[in-house]
Amino acid sequence: MTTPEPARLTVDPIGCRAHGLCEQLLPELVGLDEWGYPILADRPVPPELMNEARRAAAACPTLALRLLHATDVSTIR
Repeated sequence: MTTPEPARLTVDPIGCRAHGLCEQLLPELVGLDEWGYPILADRPVPPELMNEARRAAAACPTLALRLLHATDVSTIR
């Protein structure tokens, strides 16, 4: 069995329009600030939440929420 590749959620702060759908779909990893913009957990997406993270990113009305794997970008912490 292979180990899942680590992935993190990122948000494009310019593209985000504070709809809040990401927080509704993935409250375990996304909170909202006082203006409704997402605050993301500073940790990789746990394997058990990967499907929910994919759905939340796909459902973002402005596509500002992204799920990036470690191989996608070298800047993932």
